[in-house]
Amino acid sequence: MADYSISQLAKEFQVTTRTIRHYEDLGLLAPARRGQTRVYSPADRTRLRLILRGKRLGLSLDDSREIIDMYEPGKTNVDQLKKLIDAIQAQRIKLNQQLDDIGNLLKDLNQAEAGCIDALKSNGKS
Repeated sequence: MADYSISQLAKEFQVTTRTIRHYEDLGLLAPARRGQTRVYSPADRTRLRLILRGKRLGLSLDDSREIIDMYEPGKTNVDQLKKLIDAIQAQRIKLNQQLDDIGNLLKDLNQAEAGCIDALKSNGKS
C-alpha cells in the first residue's frame, strides 16, 4: 500500500494543498502524521476523489460526507446508492429550474433591449 503526501494529492487532483487541509479541518479527511508531515492512505485518496466528484456534481460537502460515510466494505451499499441517486435527482431539479430562470431572464433582456432600440429609433425620427 502506497502512502501519499499532500503535494502529491494536490498535483494529482489539481487542487491546492489548502483545499485538502480544509477538507481535513472539516473532518472529511483524516491523514496519519509522521511528525509534522501529513501522510495520506489509499483510503484518504479515494475519499478525496469522491469529495471532488461530489463537488463536480454540485453536492454540498455535508451531502458528500453523508454519502461517503455510508460506505461499508463488503456490503451491498444499497442505501448509499439510493442516497446518491436522491442527491443527483435533487441537483438535476435545481439545475433545470435555474435553466428555466435563465431562459426567462434572456427573454426579458431581449424585450428590454428591443424596447430601447425602438425608443432610440423613435427619438431619431422626432
